[in-house]
Amino acid sequence: MKLVAPLSACGDLAVAGGKGANLGELVRNGFPVPDGFVVTTHAYDLVAQGHGTRAYFEQVELPDELRAAIAGAYAELGGGPVAVRSSATAEDLPGAAFAGQQDTYLNVVGEQAVLDAVRRCWGSLWSERAIAYRARLAVEEVSIAVVVQRMVEADMAGVMFTADPVTGDRTRLVVDASSGLGEAVVSGLVTPDHYVISSDRTEFTPGRREVVIRGVADGGVTRETGATADERLPDEALKELARLGKEVAAHFGRPQDIEWAYAGGRVQLVQARPMTALPPPPVGELNPIRRRISGILLEYLTERPYPIDMTTWLPYGPAGLMGRVAAAFGVRGVFEGFLREEDGVAYQIIPPSPRPTAGILTVPFRLLARARRYDPARWTEDPRFRDYLAAVEELAARDLGGMPWPELVRVPGLALALVRPVADLRVDYLPGTGLALLRLLVAVKLLGRGKLFGDLLHGARTRTTDANQALERLAEMARRTGALDRDPRPAEFEEALRAFLAEYGHRETASPILVTTPTWADAPEIVIDLVRVLAGRPPGRKGDDDAMERLLRHPLLRARGRARMRRRVAAARAGIAFREDSHFYFMMPQPILRRSLLEMGRRLRGEGVLDRPEDVFHLRLPELESIADVATLPGADRERLRELVRARSAKREELSGVRLIDPAAVFPVRETGDALVTGSPASGGVATGRVKVIREPAEFAKLESGDVLVCPYTNPSWTPLFQQAAAVVVDAGGAGSHAAIVAREYGIPAVMGTGRGTAVLEEGRLVTVNGNTGHVTRAS
Repeated sequence: MKLVAPLSACGDLAVAGGKGANLGELVRNGFPVPDGFVVTTHAYDLVAQGHGTRAYFEQVELPDELRAAIAGAYAELGGGPVAVRSSATAEDLPGAAFAGQQDTYLNVVGEQAVLDAVRRCWGSLWSERAIAYRARLAVEEVSIAVVVQRMVEADMAGVMFTADPVTGDRTRLVVDASSGLGEAVVSGLVTPDHYVISSDRTEFTPGRREVVIRGVADGGVTRETGATADERLPDEALKELARLGKEVAAHFGRPQDIEWAYAGGRVQLVQARPMTALPPPPVGELNPIRRRISGILLEYLTERPYPIDMTTWLPYGPAGLMGRVAAAFGVRGVFEGFLREEDGVAYQIIPPSPRPTAGILTVPFRLLARARRYDPARWTEDPRFRDYLAAVEELAARDLGGMPWPELVRVPGLALALVRPVADLRVDYLPGTGLALLRLLVAVKLLGRGKLFGDLLHGARTRTTDANQALERLAEMARRTGALDRDPRPAEFEEALRAFLAEYGHRETASPILVTTPTWADAPEIVIDLVRVLAGRPPGRKGDDDAMERLLRHPLLRARGRARMRRRVAAARAGIAFREDSHFYFMMPQPILRRSLLEMGRRLRGEGVLDRPEDVFHLRLPELESIADVATLPGADRERLRELVRARSAKREELSGVRLIDPAAVFPVRETGDALVTGSPASGGVATGRVKVIREPAEFAKLESGDVLVCPYTNPSWTPLFQQAAAVVVDAGGAGSHAAIVAREYGIPAVMGTGRGTAVLEEGRLVTVNGNTGHVTRAS
């Protein structure tokens, strides 16, 4: 085991740490890197002897063998000033940059000073900030090496990003530069010169050079002020930086964060690591179809999918269902391959590009045949539906906790197989829905009553309206018994709540296409919050069915015509109910799937593979299915799974502030005039109220009667809030989205697809929502 090794021989992360391994890779491939050596993790382990405190390393003596090795390597560099940098084994990895978490010492001069700097670098592994950072990323096993490089007394230095860190554009390089050592730029002490380099031009913004850091003759650094403001990186150096940046990024296969120094007419690279928290590349301008599909995905992907989502409910659930239905109607690629992964974690929404197939030519005939054969009003009588319910009931009744592992690991596949019949039902019954809607639309337009079409669709009984009425009954019981203010709650209320969850508990709280987001049954506190909102004040009366009455009063309609029109409205409403209810039933296997995964997570935690049952979400279904028996899992496989979970968890943490797609690409910012935000008008009317931003179901209880509900998305679980809201403003969605349909049903204004309403509209601000124009303005 080598205690000290030249940079050129360092490539093993476990020996040289992240920084040392990356620099060694650059040296071996001919990049201009200052010469140096690495004090390896073996040296650290020799000195640490199991100790893990900063104070220990500040006073520990180095073994003679190690002192001699470091002194010899320093002498081979020629002595003189060096930079001494920490290089932890967990740093500079995708998802865990560790930038600034350990110490760096510049312009270190003399053998004893180098030894002292090495000890202090080791000790920095145990600083409070480093310990807290590792805890946040769930990094447990970590060691540290130390890189010692010949010091570059830079004329100018700084940082280069090989992709735009703000937009994610991989065709642009960004360079920050200032006079003296790069520490002034890295630590944020100066406003640096800023270059943005693209293929056809370079944009330059001058810095202010508030401070210049330079080395001093006997070691250490000094800070100077009053640097020459017009000093600038030469064009030749900038071109060389751009060339090197592109080559380094190409070599490592991903955008890089590079520290560099320019001295004596030469550019040298002193550090390179993967860029972290980098936004996805811009998707470019979207056509209306791609924009529409992307808008649906933004509504559905309320949070970043986990690896288990990518291999279970996402391809098999509602998104997969819609893809299969579209394919049956002659269009492929509607909801396929729309997520790109990086390091095993979902990274970017790729707007799908649907493409017609040869079968699309026969679609009109097949649609008409299905529409005549399959009546949406009678879909629940279909034997396939009854068989589906029976299969779901049978699988849900199984005792997951008592199953042996080989049987348990088969349950996810069984749950996913259950949903296919619902796709077949949709393929067969949606044509009848479409035909019924078309007939009604043509009829009302011929009568000059086209504006009534949307209102005529209201009034159908659906499982969503059933759930809302059941919630209202719970709210009435809560008002009558004071259940929400009593601990424990009355038995009568608890029994009613259990019955409600048994019937409707499989409803999603956040996303219908992810298995990792909880259902109402998983998070009953969300149901309690909905009850609290409704109990605060009895809901206003739902809009009546006067659209039907206005239509039937048309002078051209006689008795037979009115009867025919009633049938057409009933058929259209049955189609709408089919679309809503088939989704309700389609979600029933999801809780079974989720419970089986969490049961596997509990067993893996019990065997020491996972820290929490929920960590199973960081694994993929094939990885779980490959485990023959968790109790006899070999040690190497246990460690492999732990490392997969750690790395993916760190990557997910890194991306926590990065959007899957820029909402502005899907919902372009419109000219607002005097409006605070604008979007698509989705439900007519004008209402004024105070903004209440609700970002997730856990915040439902914040809403009060008369508030303007501002939210990033909605789904059926949000519907009860519409009974109290004065108006709705949503970041995503369009006139056909769930929020728009429900808002029209409740007669409140709605503006959809603002893209930025939750970011722009301030909590508590009095605003006026115009659902006719799509404008949200300050209330006068």
